[in-house]
Amino acid sequence: MTAPSTNIPVPAADFRPSLYKTDSRTKRRNAAETRFRAYGIAAVAFGVLALVVLLTSVLSQGLSAFRQTTMVMQVELDPAVLDKTGNRDPAELGKVTTITYGRLLDEALNKELAGKGLIPEGMSARDVSAMISKEAPAQLRKIVLADPSKIGSTISFDAWTGGRIDGFFKGRVTMESAQLDSNVTPEQLQLAQAMRDAGLITMPFNWAFITGPDASEVRPEAAGLGVAILGSAYMMLIVLALALPIGVAASIYLEEFASKNWFTDLIEVNIANLAAVPSIVFGILGLAVFINFAGMPQSSPLVGGLVLTLMTLPTIIISTRAALKAVPPSIKDAALGVGASKTQTIFHHVLPLAMPGILTGTIIGLAQALGETAPLLLIGMVAFVRDYPGAPPEGFLDPASALPVQVYNFTQRADPAFVERASGAIIVLLVFLLAMNILAVILRRKFERRW
Repeated sequence: MTAPSTNIPVPAADFRPSLYKTDSRTKRRNAAETRFRAYGIAAVAFGVLALVVLLTSVLSQGLSAFRQTTMVMQVELDPAVLDKTGNRDPAELGKVTTITYGRLLDEALNKELAGKGLIPEGMSARDVSAMISKEAPAQLRKIVLADPSKIGSTISFDAWTGGRIDGFFKGRVTMESAQLDSNVTPEQLQLAQAMRDAGLITMPFNWAFITGPDASEVRPEAAGLGVAILGSAYMMLIVLALALPIGVAASIYLEEFASKNWFTDLIEVNIANLAAVPSIVFGILGLAVFINFAGMPQSSPLVGGLVLTLMTLPTIIISTRAALKAVPPSIKDAALGVGASKTQTIFHHVLPLAMPGILTGTIIGLAQALGETAPLLLIGMVAFVRDYPGAPPEGFLDPASALPVQVYNFTQRADPAFVERASGAIIVLLVFLLAMNILAVILRRKFERRW
């Protein structure tokens, strides 16, 4: 008798994938998803780390630019020196040079230190006077000319120290480096430390760095961003006044009115290409057209604004067209269905709903233009400009600088103090860019409508 077979067939349904069991294919798919998620997290972490390193570097070098080392001294405004006639005539007072005011500061500082017994033995009065910034006499002169009644009295004056003394308290200059530096001596640094301990040297917030003009190579402690900030503001006004209406009008025509043919396709392709053109090309265009051909003044906010307008227009047109396309067609159909004309439909319904995207694209375009350097260098805005431009509209033709160009200027100078100034200017520029991006978010949230 034959034994029964043990090979009992198993139903095919038992080999089907189960919802309660993870097969090998699902495991591989889940593993791939996990790896992709890890790659994304790693990419974000790397970007954040790079941003943190960049900001740390800029902040560590630039925050000290917002503080300025000053000497507190009592200065006697001798009328026999400043106003020999005694009639307080502004014309006569204006003839007194900064050399005379410098002598008053030298006498006041040496007298102050001698009275407190702080001058090291063997240190000359000339070495003590060399610790004062060359900008300090001009500051004192401005105070006297603004209020001649101070002549004949003794005033408390905060005089800036020289760049090396300022760098000593900010960590750039050391006793070892002073032994190899012809602009400062270890004895001067020792005296500066003694003055700091005695309360004669302070480090208040340096508003002049934000509001003051640029300074020469020998006065890095006096270099400011006032002219550059004003020049950038003038250029942004020009860009806003020209790029926004032209860009929005061109976008409305191309998106809503222009017929779709090879000519409009060619225009769209060229607009897209212009958005990717290097900014220096626009600088060459501005140099050739606005300066060489039209004869406009170099280094003026007007030429800079026109160049940046050409560079910003493609960005505004592309973002505005995207905002117009995002408006649902049903809104247009509804407006046309109740008897509105096409123009009324666009300006009364489509444009208000697209306004958040338009404003966001415009502000981002302005922020991009604010940080451009290459086109401004080609039109002459790299020149040393100390005088503030006048009020608009005449001020648009006066020489000026711009924040990114000022950063470039600072980095080209030999004194290490200008590296601090350049980092401080980058901080100011980043603050403006951050403010503009925050404004873009606020405007988008405020005007955003749901449909």
